[in-house]
Amino acid sequence: MSPRGVALTGAVDLVLEVSPESLETVADTSTIFGAVVVLLAAYIGAKVLARGLSLVAERTPSRRITIKMFVPIVKVAVYTLAIYLVLVPVLKLTAAQLFAVSGLIGAAIGFGLQGLVSGVFGGLVLITERPYQVGDKVTIDDQYGEVVDIGLRSTAIQTPGDSTVVVQNDQLFQSSIVNANSGSPEMLVTVDLAIAADEQSDEAMELLREALVTSQYVYVDDDHPVRVRLNDEVTHQRIRGRAYVADHRDELAFTSDVTHRARAAFDCHGIDTPELLARVETD
Repeated sequence: MSPRGVALTGAVDLVLEVSPESLETVADTSTIFGAVVVLLAAYIGAKVLARGLSLVAERTPSRRITIKMFVPIVKVAVYTLAIYLVLVPVLKLTAAQLFAVSGLIGAAIGFGLQGLVSGVFGGLVLITERPYQVGDKVTIDDQYGEVVDIGLRSTAIQTPGDSTVVVQNDQLFQSSIVNANSGSPEMLVTVDLAIAADEQSDEAMELLREALVTSQYVYVDDDHPVRVRLNDEVTHQRIRGRAYVADHRDELAFTSDVTHRARAAFDCHGIDTPELLARVETD
């Protein structure tokens, strides 16, 4: 017999070494009902607590991301407590039997639950290592948006188009992740505009800078400067402005505001702008 088979047999034998009183307790209808009630209460409690934290976070924008960081942690704590209450006080398992049950669960994982459990472990890794947290703007492979939920099995991302993308946590180990704000409400946003190849770029750069620093959404200090630079393209000149928004949720509003006012300023000063789409970047 293989070492795994020997370990599994030993775990089963240990679990079966339960007193008749314990067996009667496990089979008792009220005990089963109690276990179901505990698990149901944990599910509802986790939902209520997560919802409560989210509401508090939305009412305090300056601490929104910090508060939402605790949502997945609270969920894990509630579910862990529920499992403990079911396995120990309700079923009255000894420490050795509890350890044996863990071995049986491990064997079950080896026999076909790898996908489910790898997603759960992926969620635990996300909670402990925190490559991103609830409220962050991230790009996972080609999906970009705000992280609205981190569950034990999956992460939900709300895209700028108001669609919700669900990414399984076990996929994150093979995915590239770009975090645009890393837990901070401020985020760097890039706005690109184009002018004709024969236009004077200095005036256009100054007009774009003015549009950036006067936007109602901008956040400027010594650590969050505004930068404007020029890139020569084949058919035109591209002026790139980079500035921080005070709240990353204002990313699109900021881009639209700056683009509109900068183009209006270009028209007033007779600066020719080719028919090119402005690009929005967050790197």
